[in-house]
Amino acid sequence: MSGRVVTFGCRLNAYESEVIRGHLDATDMDKTVVVNTCAVTAEAERQARQAIRRLRRERPEARIVVTGCAAQLDPDAYAAMPEVDRVLGNREKLERASYDAGGARVVVGDIMTATETAGHLVGGLDGRSRAVVQVQTGCDHRCTFCVIPFGRGNSRSVPLGEVVEQAHALTRNGYRELVLSGVDLTSWGHDLPGQPTLGQAVRRLLVQVPALTRVRLSSIDPAEIDSDLERLIATESRLMPHLHLSVQAGDDLVLKRMKRRHGRADVIALCARLRKQRPDLVFGADLIAGFPTETETMFANTLALIDEAGLTYLHVFPYSERPGTPATRMPAVPKPVRRARAARLRAAGASAFARFLACQVGFEARVLVEREGLGRSEQFATVEFEPALAQPGEIIALRIVGTRADRLVGRAAA
Repeated sequence: MSGRVVTFGCRLNAYESEVIRGHLDATDMDKTVVVNTCAVTAEAERQARQAIRRLRRERPEARIVVTGCAAQLDPDAYAAMPEVDRVLGNREKLERASYDAGGARVVVGDIMTATETAGHLVGGLDGRSRAVVQVQTGCDHRCTFCVIPFGRGNSRSVPLGEVVEQAHALTRNGYRELVLSGVDLTSWGHDLPGQPTLGQAVRRLLVQVPALTRVRLSSIDPAEIDSDLERLIATESRLMPHLHLSVQAGDDLVLKRMKRRHGRADVIALCARLRKQRPDLVFGADLIAGFPTETETMFANTLALIDEAGLTYLHVFPYSERPGTPATRMPAVPKPVRRARAARLRAAGASAFARFLACQVGFEARVLVEREGLGRSEQFATVEFEPALAQPGEIIALRIVGTRADRLVGRAAA
């Protein structure tokens, strides 16, 4: 039995957990459990601490190692937990030697001095039909609510040759769909010779890996979509018609106080322009409810953005104070108001998603099978079908005949 890895947070953490799992498997560390934490909200940290305590109760013999962004930012807090045997930083967690017995209990270096990326090839993601490829990590921006740059360090790009090598390895292992991931994905290339763009990287990846059937992008900044990437979104069938935008708010003053680099009108114009070029394109967005100083009128602008920009998939977060960030010094919105506004955003998002699903009925979708009887359409909608039609990892054509709860229902296309 191999060591266990418990992952919180983003796709990049999921990728790095595969690197960690490989280290544990290679050394047969069957009594080591690694908790890879997230620090994006206080709730994410609470869930990680809860998981650590539960793991200790369930596996009293285990050696528990805690790592990830929360551990990088506050290693002493996790070292103080009696359940924890070792704390590793985000750079150290990718080094196999960090998991050897003995040595310091806390091994967390200065992430701001990091110049490397993961530098590891992984064979896929455990139990998944698609794989994540890390192409970038870190962030050079300083949004007033966010601690992630201090957990991940400055922006660093994975050279395209390494990305291509990873993609070849994954397609050889049978993966049909890859998700390009990073902390600030659209900043890829700024630190590489010649400063190539993400659009150039995606184009070259598709040319050099012809066996790659489908590519998705993780969350992207609407202020950084380069012209090459926009052309690919409009014309490249292998780039899936689903974009998740790091929007955060729909009010210009709130966006300014967040230190975002786009305005409300920019998001609306971008979605309209891209949808005109590719009508089947759907958009998701991250939205924060109850940011400091947000009035009801400001919130109403964010609520209205869902329909005005045509957002389909929402990730909604009540604002969460992150220690040391400028936003914590701004006048706070009461927590009950934050939760209520988040609920209203989620309800509006659920209505938008239901309308999207209804519009798919009668059309054909190409579905990547994830597990028996379930898969994902090009627009990332869950599709239910007869299990006998296909096996996990296959891509099949289905006629959408209806909806059920939060998914589509498909039948074999004629």
